[in-house]
Order: sequence, then structure tokens, then C-alpha cells
Amino acid sequence: MSTIQENMLDAYWQLPPISRTLATAAISLSLPVHFGLLYAGWFIHHPYYLWQLPPQVWRLVTSFLITGPKLGLIFDTYLLYQYLSQIEAGHPRFQRREDVAWYLMFISGVILMTDYILSITLDVSNYFYLQGLILALAYTVTQDQRGMKASFYFITIPAQLTPYCMMLLNMLFQGPGMLILQLEGLFAAHLYDFLTRIWPEFGGGRNLLPTPAFMSRLVQTPRILQRAHGTAFRPASADSGRATGRTTGASTGPLPDSWRTRGRGQRLG
Repeated sequence: MSTIQENMLDAYWQLPPISRTLATAAISLSLPVHFGLLYAGWFIHHPYYLWQLPPQVWRLVTSFLITGPKLGLIFDTYLLYQYLSQIEAGHPRFQRREDVAWYLMFISGVILMTDYILSITLDVSNYFYLQGLILALAYTVTQDQRGMKASFYFITIPAQLTPYCMMLLNMLFQGPGMLILQLEGLFAAHLYDFLTRIWPEFGGGRNLLPTPAFMSRLVQTPRILQRAHGTAFRPASADSGRATGRTTGASTGPLPDSWRTRGRGQRLG
């Protein structure tokens, strides 16, 4: 393998893992679908498929991974990675991977339930939901960027208006059906924001949507690997180190490691 290929692989594996995985899955699944190599009907979502035996549960995931055709292959994948990586790598409200995973599960679930309700009441339904997810990601990212400016194609706008400009542009070029899907994403993101930030900060309540404890076990990589010729230990990651410090009370700092294990200090005098 050449040095250039090795550098590209190294750069790829250094990307935020959840964003990297979803963007790769989206482009890998969408390319054969749009080129006619895979049947798109295998990946759409409809409640009918969940009631079959066995239930086709993969559709709950694949329906969020199909991009638009043509330039949508590039732009949708880019926007998915761009906004999700900002949440995963630098958003102050998502300090752990399990927080990001729980956010994605909640947003996706609300979009699916909202779409199902609209399909019953208004006979309006969608089968692919990536555009709604991207709009939700953009809303979550830009809510903490108030007062900042963002570039939207060729114009500069207040950052918090980015999701609404995306909705307007897609409505002009793709029609009202896309607008309904993005409104579902906007509703899901606003509901998450209300339950986790607005209500605790301004309503005097508590976080109504905390990350469940089982999510930590799902996203953590086991450190011990049993092999035929012995046992291998994975080095602790930076995230696990921070989590251990928060749990045990130990902290990194100028004190030697032996001092940090002495427990809580007592004030003299």
C-alpha cells in the first residue's frame, strides 16, 4: 500500500466515528440504489413491513441512509457528515458518544411517528427520511450559534436561520413533499431541544430526556478480547478516561498517580 493510501486511511479513521460511519453507509447504500444495482424497495420504511414475520427491522435504519439522486449523492452525504460531526466533535451538549447515539435514536423515532400520524390524518407519507434528519441536525447545531454568521451557498445569514433557508430552497426545487419531511425533522429537533434544554433552563424543571444507562454499554468498545492464544487488552480511550475520572473522583493534574488514589483529602486546622 502506498504512502498516499496509508495517509488517506489514517485521516479517514481519525474522523468522528459516528459521523464517519453514517456518511460512509449513506454513500455506500445510495450509489447502488441510484445506479439501479439494488432495488430501492428493499430499504424504504412502512409500518406494514414491521408486522411481517420476521419483521424487516433494518428498514428503520436504511430509510435514513438513502440520499437524493444525482448531486444529492454528494450534497446530502456532505451535509449529513458536516452537521453530525459538529454535534459529535464539538457540541457542548453532547459530551459522550452515547449522547449522540441517543439523540439520533430519538430524532429518528419522532420523525417516523410524525410521518405515520400524517399518513393517517392527511394521507401524506414518505418512505425515505434523510432530508428530515439533516434538517434536524442543522437545527440542533445552529441553536447554539446564535449571534454568529453562516454562509449559505452565496449569501451570509444569521446562523440560526440556516434550517429555514434549507427548507425554503428545497421547497422551491423539490416541491411541498420535501417541505413536509423537513418540517417533521424540525419538529423532532425542537422537541428534543425543549425536553433537554428549554424546559430545564427556563421552566425550572429537569432534563426530561436523559441518556439511558444502557446506551453507554452499547457504544463502548470492550477492552478485553479473548483470543485462542491469550487475552488482549485495548488501551483506554480519552473518553473512557474522562468518564472514569468523573465516576471515581480522580482527575488529571500535577499530582502523581499514587497521590490521586488516596481518596478525599481532609482539611487541617
